Amino acid sequence: MSFLHTVLAFAVTLGVLVIFHELGHYVVARWCGVKVLRFSVGMGRVIWSKRFGRDQTEWALSVLPLGGYVKMLDVRDHDGEIAAEDMPREFTSQSVGKRIAIVLAGPLANFLLAIVILAGLYAHGMPEPVARVAVAESSSAQRAGLQNGDLITEVNGESVRSWAEFRWALIQVVMREEPVRLTVQRPDNARGNWLTEVALPSQSLPEQDMDSELFDRLGMSLARPPALLGEIVPGGPAAVAGLQAGDQIQRVDNQPVVDAAAFIAAVQAAPGRNVTVEGLRRGERFSASVTPRATLDGERTVGRIQAQVDMSAAMVVVQSGPVEAVSRAVRKTWDTSSLTIRMLGKMLIGEASLKNITGPITIADYAGQTARIGWISFLSFIAFVSISLGVMNLLPIPVLDGGHLLYYAVELFSGRPVPERVADFVQRAGLGVLMALMAVAVFNDINRLIG
Repeated sequence: MSFLHTVLAFAVTLGVLVIFHELGHYVVARWCGVKVLRFSVGMGRVIWSKRFGRDQTEWALSVLPLGGYVKMLDVRDHDGEIAAEDMPREFTSQSVGKRIAIVLAGPLANFLLAIVILAGLYAHGMPEPVARVAVAESSSAQRAGLQNGDLITEVNGESVRSWAEFRWALIQVVMREEPVRLTVQRPDNARGNWLTEVALPSQSLPEQDMDSELFDRLGMSLARPPALLGEIVPGGPAAVAGLQAGDQIQRVDNQPVVDAAAFIAAVQAAPGRNVTVEGLRRGERFSASVTPRATLDGERTVGRIQAQVDMSAAMVVVQSGPVEAVSRAVRKTWDTSSLTIRMLGKMLIGEASLKNITGPITIADYAGQTARIGWISFLSFIAFVSISLGVMNLLPIPVLDGGHLLYYAVELFSGRPVPERVADFVQRAGLGVLMALMAVAVFNDINRLIG
């Protein structure tokens, strides 16, 4: 079922992105008066089609699901033989401006789709973990002055309200090779909540995973909740030891417990062995002895005290009004596009690893994962893949939209089209580059799966 779920989520993602991209080409072609012969979702042999409209445009599904196309009336496909009445609607006879508009419309449709999705999500409100950090011992972040439980409120003066916003802002600053200044809110019993600034050491660009690897280098992660007991099972080890709902565990056998995960690990590591737990109960310190019950978990024996421990991080709903939501969506689309281009540039000059390139296997995997999490995560994923698709299609590689735009730019400035022989050679070279990139992407995908 998990595999089928992933395949279905991938098909929905790909279908939405391809349809919107090709609709961009189709709509602007019609606006420019160009006759559209076929609108295909998928490539290769047509497996289903139906004709509609005054021009009897063929709407088709094709056998290869990775992509799609809009086929316009083009004299090059008919050996120069086109009915005289159709010539004004032939593609190559249109002005350079119209051809640029038609080709540019596909990537712009992807950006517009991302803006619409993100604006809707921002207006609806997105529940996200707060930007509270856990700091590893002897890490760069700890040496810089960050402490466990610090709440990040600003990155280089830019306000952040959630872990996602913090992560995004930090990655952008590192990509720009700027020093990092964090404003943090730190709980202090004597002074209440107060703000302080922390300057993180500069970091070189991670070789592959910009997200987890950067945070691993700095020694930071999302803070887990404290070890707070919830429902106690009557008659279980926790109940027998006198533990109560609301108890916050701070030490086990005199070893500090930094969060709920650490407490669970300590209990699981002591099956059938008496341990001493210490903590706070309604503001006052307490101590108790408990013997975790030995329980078989797969092939290993672990300890259980039969008490609920909440592992969910503190959440905040990040919500914007309609105008702000659109503004944030446009800014996010622009920032994501810029980040993608900078990353591609760094890979081109060797400052970033080609391992950052992902392909259809990784996209399918993430599609399945986000769909299982919920519709908000899935829609966010579609929006960001749509941005990536828009950027990739604008790259000046023949075969892609960006390659055609390059031809038309040359024609615009030179006053004559690129010679057909040159265009054909460059087209073949571009196809080779595209195939090489796809091979690298699939290789990276397989390595990630194996890893």
